[in-house]
Amino acid sequence: MALNSISLLPIKSINISSSSTCYYKIFIPQKSSKIVCQMEKSNSNREVKKWKAIVSTALAAAVITFSSNMTAMADLNKFEAETRGEFGIGSAAQFGSADLKKTVHTNENFRRANFTSADMRESDFSGSTFNGAYLEKAVAYKANFSGADLSDTLMDRMVLNEANLTNAVLVRSVLTRSDLGGAIIEGADFSDAVIDLLQKQALCKYASGTNPVTGVSTRKSLGCGNSRRNAYGSPSSPLLSAPPQQLLDRDGFCDPATGLCEAS
Repeated sequence: MALNSISLLPIKSINISSSSTCYYKIFIPQKSSKIVCQMEKSNSNREVKKWKAIVSTALAAAVITFSSNMTAMADLNKFEAETRGEFGIGSAAQFGSADLKKTVHTNENFRRANFTSADMRESDFSGSTFNGAYLEKAVAYKANFSGADLSDTLMDRMVLNEANLTNAVLVRSVLTRSDLGGAIIEGADFSDAVIDLLQKQALCKYASGTNPVTGVSTRKSLGCGNSRRNAYGSPSSPLLSAPPQQLLDRDGFCDPATGLCEAS
């Protein structure tokens, strides 16, 4: 049957979501009311698609850029390995844990190279450059480093028994907990090197000569016979390298009463 209804203009709207609006519509004579929702599609779907397109494009560009950078890095590393130098100023060679026993590498450039835990026994590295190289825990028993530049190198816990360090430059090198028993050190320069006290005292017993490059006496570079505090070097660990406090007086000088002031 036909219904007599009164349709009213929207007197109140209820926002169910950002994309729909509901209006009241009252029907008579049923004496009831119901809510009729009129969906108003917005541009949200188009916005989502737009952002998806933007993100996809950005990701694709990033992947392409990353791939090209990886290729460039590989080419650069290959170039450095072939030229044995880092932009022409040094070596980036890797010899970590390498077997270098009885090999000959005279007058070569090993600047900033890595020899960590390498086996260098009875090898010949005379005249080579090791500035800034890593030689910690390397075994260099009877190795020949005569005339080599070992300045600013990390040589802690290294085995240098009977190694030939004649006229070598070890300025500012770190030799903590290294074993230099029987090493030939005539003319070697240990200026500002970090060496354990007992090891330094052992070297001072037979240190001699003057380095031909720096002009510094080996004994002077080791601080042999010096009663000042700096004769003990600059230990990285006071517990390992520093002398007992009772050996020094209030002013930081060796106490003559101990009888241990002279290394000899």
